[in-house]
Amino acid sequence: MAERPLTLMAVHAHPDDEATGTGGVLARYAAEGIRTVLVTCTDGSCGDGPDGVKPGDPGHDPLEVAAMRRRELDASCEVLKVGHLELLEYADSGMMGWATNDAPGSFWRTPVEEGAARLAELLRRYRPDVVVTYDENGFYGHPDHIQANRITMAALELTGMTPKVYWTTAPHSAMKRMGEVMREFGADRGEPDPAEAAALSEIGLPDEEVTTWVDTTEFGGRKFDALAAHASQGENIFFLKMGRERFTELMGVETFVRVQDATGAALPEDDLFAGLR
Repeated sequence: MAERPLTLMAVHAHPDDEATGTGGVLARYAAEGIRTVLVTCTDGSCGDGPDGVKPGDPGHDPLEVAAMRRRELDASCEVLKVGHLELLEYADSGMMGWATNDAPGSFWRTPVEEGAARLAELLRRYRPDVVVTYDENGFYGHPDHIQANRITMAALELTGMTPKVYWTTAPHSAMKRMGEVMREFGADRGEPDPAEAAALSEIGLPDEEVTTWVDTTEFGGRKFDALAAHASQGENIFFLKMGRERFTELMGVETFVRVQDATGAALPEDDLFAGLR
């Protein structure tokens, strides 16, 4: 019997989250021969529609948006060389406080035990050595990101599996640089404004609390192209305006907090698979 390959599973909320938060590690580890599995929990139907039409506005068709975003997700996975894409296909819940939070079938209103049971099936199938998802606040309070954390941690408990588990984060130093760049690039379009950019500095963790710093500079171009595959979503335009070189300079290291480990690998670390190979 062939030896089971080392496996990375990333659990994300929406199409495009895989590129923004983990595009570098997905591309890097795929290139190193590690099996990569992406679980996308929602259909992204609360995203922008064609020509940037917003949810709730005339011309926004959630089914059409979901179909468009699935095509974009497939394209992103091809760029990142994701080995396996698994879709839970819950309805996108929208931002916190939107009426869509409580719509039938939304991810946010789905019982955690239901989502966890479905994810547990995937954990048993792929038996990942490393699992990556969001922190308990979904990094910035998005309900679907919070729910992704909840079902991931519940699924791990349900299976009794003990992979290395990481939550995505950003060091405060990087968020400060991000705010500076946002002000620089926002000057010619009027947004995001300085207050909005400054608020970014409150997201993430102090640098010393970040446990894992993974250099993905070599794959900055792929991460950029994966993000470009989701170009229908307005929030990505800021990053794409930088161009590959500046984007890679800013986004070339992906950072995490290790929350479960049975390897004893020393911290801080520069490899999600430290202690496993």
